[in-house]
Amino acid sequence: MWQGLQSITDYKKKTSPVADHDVLLPDKLNNFFARFEDNTVPPTRPATKTCGLTFTAANVRKTFKCVNPCKAAGPDGIPGRILRACADQLAGVFTDIFNQSLSQSAVPTCFKRATIVPVPKKAKVTELNDYRPVALTSVIMKCFERLVKDHITSILPDTMDPLQFAYRPNRSTDDAIAITLHTALTHLDKRNTYVRMLFIDYSSAFNTIVPSKLVIKLETLGLDPALCNWVLDFLTGRSQVVRVGNNISTPLILNTGAPQGCVLSPLLYSLFTHDCVAKHASNSIIKFADDTTVVGLITNNDETAYREEVRALGVWCQENNLSLNVSKTKEMIVDFRKQEREHPPIHIEGTVVEKVESFKFLGVHITDKLNWSTHTDSVVKKAQQRLFNLRRLKKFGLSPKSLTNFYRCTIESI
Repeated sequence: MWQGLQSITDYKKKTSPVADHDVLLPDKLNNFFARFEDNTVPPTRPATKTCGLTFTAANVRKTFKCVNPCKAAGPDGIPGRILRACADQLAGVFTDIFNQSLSQSAVPTCFKRATIVPVPKKAKVTELNDYRPVALTSVIMKCFERLVKDHITSILPDTMDPLQFAYRPNRSTDDAIAITLHTALTHLDKRNTYVRMLFIDYSSAFNTIVPSKLVIKLETLGLDPALCNWVLDFLTGRSQVVRVGNNISTPLILNTGAPQGCVLSPLLYSLFTHDCVAKHASNSIIKFADDTTVVGLITNNDETAYREEVRALGVWCQENNLSLNVSKTKEMIVDFRKQEREHPPIHIEGTVVEKVESFKFLGVHITDKLNWSTHTDSVVKKAQQRLFNLRRLKKFGLSPKSLTNFYRCTIESI
């Protein structure tokens, strides 16, 4: 039904299809997506005692029953609807497999395979970077990851950086936005002050995770060393192929990064960057998964601490294999002083960071005036476009029930 509604209303923007006549494209894309790969042999870690984490059949059964049956199957070809329909029969078998995997700190090879389906980022594709790698991984492994993710999230210490808002209890993007604006407005209440906000963009952030460094950071957070070894095995020795139409690339073995299709990837990335904190009290580094924002509180035009913060962030990125995308990194300056002043630009890696008057921060448009006009205008415009689609559907004679569903999903939701 939804495909029909989208066809009638042109609801989804059309992008150019991936050209499947180029038999060399899959290998080109596979090598491009693996460009951050470190070819050195991954280090071995000393054996530890058996992992204390185990799951019950009830845990596994509940997870299987929550599987989305419409999700695509992974390389093993096992669809989610089978796991959901046969959860009672399969729970016991996979409970044993999952617990054996944890006890041996090893992930079965068949669970670590990924098929990458490239999706165009824009209507006209001109280069390899215009494709977004969407990883299809085993649905069974996603269930396993979800159980591990819930366990890790539940044991994270309170000492973790309070400005990391992802995967923390009772925290969300709303809290990150509120803290950012509150910090800025509180500072602007003082005399002769202004705020510089640097919105960081990383190049393929998930693909740059260094597993050996990650597990060290996980241990500092108090995770079981045996579970850390399991995470290391999960992220290394991964087989990856790219599929374009009927053409499939040669497999590559990866030991760096985590596929975007993995349930654990966003959490592991958040923990990988948990030690990226402000060096100066007058600055804040606010993080939500791979969204990072540096808030510099400037007083009496003294930007020394802020500029040192940006320099230190660049050093931290180099030490942690993260690449700053300077062309997409933006800066916004909030200055309410009556006398206008020229603000010297920020340079990263010798390139000037572009200044903007507004920026879409975690889904909300904020401006250098800190008002809501730009955001509300954006929401109203989006709603009006979708109301037009609703009127078109009504002309096609759709039932009131279908029209109501369309309204609730596409208009009321925003």
